[in-house]
Formats: sequence, C-alpha cells, structure tokens
Amino acid sequence: MKKNLITTAMAAAFACTAAFAASAAELRLSHQWSTKDVRHKVAQIVADEVAAANVDLSIKIFPSKSLFKPREQYKPLSRGQLDMTVFPLSYAGGQRPEFNLTLMPGLVKNHDHAARLNESEFMGDIEALMAEDDVKVLVHGYLAGGFVGKDKCITKPDDVQGLQTRAAGKAFEQMLAAAGASIASMASSEIYNAIQTGVLQAANTSSSSFVSYRIFEQVKCYTPAGDYALWFMYQPLLMNKTAYDNLTDEQKAALDAGAKKAEAFYLEEAKKQDAASVKVYKDAGVEIANMTQEEFSAWQEIAKQSSYKKFVEEVPNGQELLDKALAVE
Repeated sequence: MKKNLITTAMAAAFACTAAFAASAAELRLSHQWSTKDVRHKVAQIVADEVAAANVDLSIKIFPSKSLFKPREQYKPLSRGQLDMTVFPLSYAGGQRPEFNLTLMPGLVKNHDHAARLNESEFMGDIEALMAEDDVKVLVHGYLAGGFVGKDKCITKPDDVQGLQTRAAGKAFEQMLAAAGASIASMASSEIYNAIQTGVLQAANTSSSSFVSYRIFEQVKCYTPAGDYALWFMYQPLLMNKTAYDNLTDEQKAALDAGAKKAEAFYLEEAKKQDAASVKVYKDAGVEIANMTQEEFSAWQEIAKQSSYKKFVEEVPNGQELLDKALAVE
C-alpha cells in the first residue's frame, strides 16, 4: 500500500508539473537588429504586453543575431526550434519563391498602401503558404527606402542609365539593369566607401541604412520614401503556428492584443523613420528630390518588363499572385 501511495503521489506531482508547463511558458524570439532598432521595439511591445497580462507566458528576446544568423531563422521557426522572429520574409525566398514578392519594386507605393496590402487577398495567399510551413504572422510591417545619387538626383529610370548602382535585392537589380544601370552587389554597410572611392554613383537601400551608415556625407541628392517610393520590404513578426495553437485562450488573447498594439506602432514608426532621414539629409546640405506618380509609374513599367516577368517565369502561380498584389489600390 505504501508503494502504491508513493506511486500515486509521484503521478500526481508529474501531472501538476505537466499542467504548469502547459500553462506557464517562455517563448524564444530571435532577430538580427540592435535593441535601438524599430523592429526590436516591435518585439518588445509584444513581450511587455504579454508580461503585463499575467497569463503565465513570457517572451525572451535574443537581439543582434545572438541566437540564429539573420537569413537562417525561417527553417528553425517552421521546425519548432524557434518560437518567434522578426524576419524579412524575402530572406526565405529560396524555400518559397512566392515570398520574393514581398521585396519587389513598385508593388507598394507608400506606407498606407502597404497597410492595405497587409489586409488583402494577396497577403492571405502569402499567409496560407506560411501556414503550410507551420508559421503564422503576428505583426505585419513594411519598411521603406529610397535612392541616393553621388552627382545627381535619381527619381526616374533615365537617371540611372550608365551609372554604377547598388540595389537592395535581386528584383531591384533586375529592374535597374533594365533601365540601363550597371549593377554592383554589396552589403549596405559597404555603400559609403564605394561612393567615396568612385565605385558607385548611385545606391538604393532602406531609410534607416541611409542614416546609420552616414551616406549623406558622400552624396549630392537623396530621393526618400514619400508619397511614392519603389523600395518596400515586408518584415513581419512571425510565430511558430503549433506553438501558438498550444497556448491557452488567455495567452492567445494577450499575444494578439500585444500584436495589435505593436502593428499600429510599427506603421507609425516606419513613417517617422522616413521623415527623420529627410531631416538628416537636409541638415547635411543634401538636395531632396521626391518621386512623382508619373516617375513611379515609369519605374513600374520597367519592373513589369524585368523583375515581374522573371518572377512569373520562375514561379508556377506567380502571375496570379502578382495580379492580386497589383490589384490593391
């Protein structure tokens, strides 16, 4: 009887431990940026809101590529080896070529258009593909970018003809090459020296990189993301779907509420980031040239003949997905 009592007590203790483990969980969130970056702040909002909800759930953030390398986070996430990540989805374009549409020139005009795209049938199809990989979106978000010219402004396709140009992403390289530019591939951290030494005459990257790498010291003109911009990159906060599904209803509700707050913050901060970059360049005496609707449309026509065409050729359902994205006004 004594042996049975011990066995029963051990079983009860195990059951309690298992029940606690099911209700009290720590999620691991990885990303590549510093704690000062807007994408870290988005993650921190979700973590703080979840902690404040007191639902036996916590989120531990691993910033600055301290857990996984930047481009190597999607597979661990889909396999359940990582719970959450803030991740440029186009990084996973090698696994899912459809994801390359989330870094495609001329697909997004401005931040408000990006927000509408996030709620569209196009994004629904992208999310369905992620669900097949056991991944779900918690927070949608796009960040924008523009152009700089060493000696002149870059607003329309003719402006890059004959220039050695750096582009942010394969699809942008295809479009710029079609417009007559020579392409030099390099990390955004190398743009400054490349312009300084005459290797580059023009460059395309994100608003934050244009500021953080002090490229304003080497250029004559800056074309920022304003009412119209070519470069938008989808960088959502993602979560392993099974990990989400295994949470309690209260934990899911806390996570969803935090995500909603973070998404609103992300949109406003993305706009502020673009505006802040303009001020930095103006203060440095750099000319500011805003892209017009006509110039945007001219770039989009070049993209249709190059980047879009290549995408459709390489992706079986590419035309349908591209059409859905282009249909969002």
